[in-house]
Amino acid sequence: MSKPPIYWSKAVKYLSKDKIMKKLISKYKDKTLTTRKDIFLSLCKSIIGQQISVAAANSVFLKFKKECRGKINPKVVNAITPSRLKNCGLSRQKVRGIKELAKKFVNKTFNPRVIKKMGDEEAILYLSELRQIGRWSAEMILLFTYNRSNIWPVQDIGLLRAISNNYNKSYLPPMSFVNRLKMRFSPYCSVATWYLWRSIDDEPIQY
Repeated sequence: MSKPPIYWSKAVKYLSKDKIMKKLISKYKDKTLTTRKDIFLSLCKSIIGQQISVAAANSVFLKFKKECRGKINPKVVNAITPSRLKNCGLSRQKVRGIKELAKKFVNKTFNPRVIKKMGDEEAILYLSELRQIGRWSAEMILLFTYNRSNIWPVQDIGLLRAISNNYNKSYLPPMSFVNRLKMRFSPYCSVATWYLWRSIDDEPIQY
């Protein structure tokens, strides 16, 4: 983990113009968004955690990490057979996704370095070209691995639930209202998202 993003203090001041956000910022002063800085590990974790509970994802990840002998990198994963990955508790689709991911890193048909030069939407589309990585997963990568400041993941159930709870809206909240909040919170939607998540989960989320 690392220090908070350089924009964090500025974002907190900016978002505090919103009464609800000001209340959340005041309540959750203990921690901030951090980054893992390891794009390959983040992508593997994203694939492993899809459509299963947090507890199940943690269990599978620990088995996966053990299979990698603690070294989760493209070369190691590329050398592991599909059957051994499946024995970690991964579905056939997830095994294919992780194997293809490792191969693309090894043969350099996927280059994570170019992401830094891309705008958010371009980066989301680039990441989404990977097997098992959709828009939501790509947004989580941009938020937690690259610490992009203005990610607003409208497909995220937790974010939508937090908006409903904090702004007294029905669930699901009207998309017109969700979009209005995006305009209000830009260019710091990532920070707003993080605080809204905190309001429904005492432990800070880390993908």
